[in-house]
Amino acid sequence: MCGGGTQVSTSTTEPWEQQIPYLTSGFEQAKGLYNQGAPGYYPAETLAGFDPAQTAAQQATLGYAMGPRAASMQAGGEGALMRSLGGYTGFNPQQSSDLLAGNVRTGAGTPYGAMENALTQGVIGNLQQNILPGIRQQQVQYQPGGSSRAGLEQNKAIAKAVKSGLTKPLADMYSNAYQTAQGQRLPAANQIIGQQQYGQQMYPSIMSAPLNMYGAMGDVGAQRRAMTQATMDSDMARYQYEANAPQQQLSNYMKMVTGNYGGTTTQTSPGKSGLDQLGQAVGIAASIYGMSDSRMKENVEFDGTWNGHNVYTYNFKGSNTRSRGVMAQEIEITRPDAVIDIEGIKHVNYGVL
Repeated sequence: MCGGGTQVSTSTTEPWEQQIPYLTSGFEQAKGLYNQGAPGYYPAETLAGFDPAQTAAQQATLGYAMGPRAASMQAGGEGALMRSLGGYTGFNPQQSSDLLAGNVRTGAGTPYGAMENALTQGVIGNLQQNILPGIRQQQVQYQPGGSSRAGLEQNKAIAKAVKSGLTKPLADMYSNAYQTAQGQRLPAANQIIGQQQYGQQMYPSIMSAPLNMYGAMGDVGAQRRAMTQATMDSDMARYQYEANAPQQQLSNYMKMVTGNYGGTTTQTSPGKSGLDQLGQAVGIAASIYGMSDSRMKENVEFDGTWNGHNVYTYNFKGSNTRSRGVMAQEIEITRPDAVIDIEGIKHVNYGVL
């Protein structure tokens, strides 16, 4: 070639002969798998539905919560609560008023009136049948025809009989009735109120008892559903494994036969008549600059800093000798004046660093 020209040399490397059949087979298999497309999605069910026990529990819960039974219980519980908040004691307003005032009702139509009437009838009967006939007989025997004194004696006897047989018993009966009424009615009221309070306390438990049962049914269904889902997950994992088995096998195959598949390298160098010119240029540059192009180095390792610049150890490609220095590409960023390009290769002027 003419002076200053370049020459191009091409070298080609290929896999070693024994490797070629295996590589060819692997590539053919890869092409076949690629043409087949990705494996299809798992064709069966992937999500377990509700277990029958869960469905039954859900239906029973909704039926109970929205049915007349729960509404009736709730209305009854709320009614008892409202009566309790209103001071309900189990008595009507008149009874409550008498209880607070300490009254005992007497007269016709009351238990007291009935007892009073019985006592009165007893006293009158005793007078008519026993006391008055005896007084008249004595008057006839001792004083025929009677007298005013006899009338007085009769009146006194009547008054005494009434007092002892009617007045005192009625007073005692009233007192006893009053004491008994006060002693019995307050415990009765407390008993009724206590029953209401017990009902209010039991109301939540009664309302929730069926729900607890349905919840237990739902728990059983949840366990069954989880087992069904686990079975589905296992089936899906098996399916994915089998669907991807060819690709996995091919990957393992290619890893076993991998190596240097070869390639083509093109290198451009100066023509023979230009070597003198290049040698002169390099010789001049070498006295000032050092070749520090990172593209010409390999096995680079960081080795600290120098004057604020990173320093590395390396060897030039094609040489096993280790060297130490900077990278021209890094220096070019901060000190472009210290870098020069010779025939496409960067050099660094260490003297200005």
